Amino acid sequence: MSHSKPVIPQNDNVAHALAGAGGGILSMALTYPLITLSTRAQVESRRAETAFLAAVQKIVAREGISGLYSGLSSALFGISVTNFVYYYWYEWTRAFFEAAAIKAGRASKKLTTVESILAGAIAGSATVILTNPIWVVNTRMTTRKSQAEQDAEDADLLPGGATPARTKQPTTTIGTLLKLLRTEGPQALFSGVVPALVLVINPILQYTLFEQMKNAIEKKRRITPTIAFLLGALGKLFATSITYPYITVKSQMHVAAKGAEKKEGMVEAMSRVVKEEGYAGLYKGIGPKVTQSVLTAALLFAFKDVLYEQTVRLRSTVAKKALTA
Repeated sequence: MSHSKPVIPQNDNVAHALAGAGGGILSMALTYPLITLSTRAQVESRRAETAFLAAVQKIVAREGISGLYSGLSSALFGISVTNFVYYYWYEWTRAFFEAAAIKAGRASKKLTTVESILAGAIAGSATVILTNPIWVVNTRMTTRKSQAEQDAEDADLLPGGATPARTKQPTTTIGTLLKLLRTEGPQALFSGVVPALVLVINPILQYTLFEQMKNAIEKKRRITPTIAFLLGALGKLFATSITYPYITVKSQMHVAAKGAEKKEGMVEAMSRVVKEEGYAGLYKGIGPKVTQSVLTAALLFAFKDVLYEQTVRLRSTVAKKALTA
């Protein structure tokens, strides 16, 4: 029997994927109100911008505490799928490079910077294509306004301040999805996919920095959940700060309703924001977003290592029971 192809890394792909999905769910559930605040800030008009605490109070007063968790169910589903796909492909690519390093007789099988970038690009691109529809629906739910507020805004546009006909807004993930498909067609599920693909650079920067810092520290000491937490935070802080303008544009493209005018492309959307609001407009909501991204990434890396160990342990236990059955 040939042993030229590693079998264990393939098993580890699933373990890492499950751990990433579980870690993503836990970290997002803990930080979701910050996502709501940053996403609404990204898509609202300049005149609607408010300070952090004022934005929280406004949402709670208008929609209750639940308003801070609009779209949570789709977000948890989305992050579980996103992380599962990402980590599966990332670990698969890592295993490929490690096997190639062993075959080439390289002293160290750890990923080089270039290999980390390639692994992140492959995993990130596959993830974007598969999960963009989920995030379009989530953004629509997160930015859904109360009917009273929407009517008030619409009334300003009608002669004599007349109140427009009220329409029931979908309040569930499935309701939002069905309305989107009915009114805008399947292509709407891929709105913002171009900036999303550009944003593949975010996890590339994050994980490349994380891996290189991790490799440097591992030479001196073991990586604990606390160290993983701090390294994850640093990596995400760096990546999100650089790529935030694309995050803003992606969110705006997700909520752009189908109309008579042709939808904006990525470059057109960025140019419009800069023209209307200045370069600061590309960074709306960056405070809560960076805070959320850093906390989520830090918690994810901390949770993921623990969940990975538990997944491997559970897999071994199940395998032993299957052999003795």
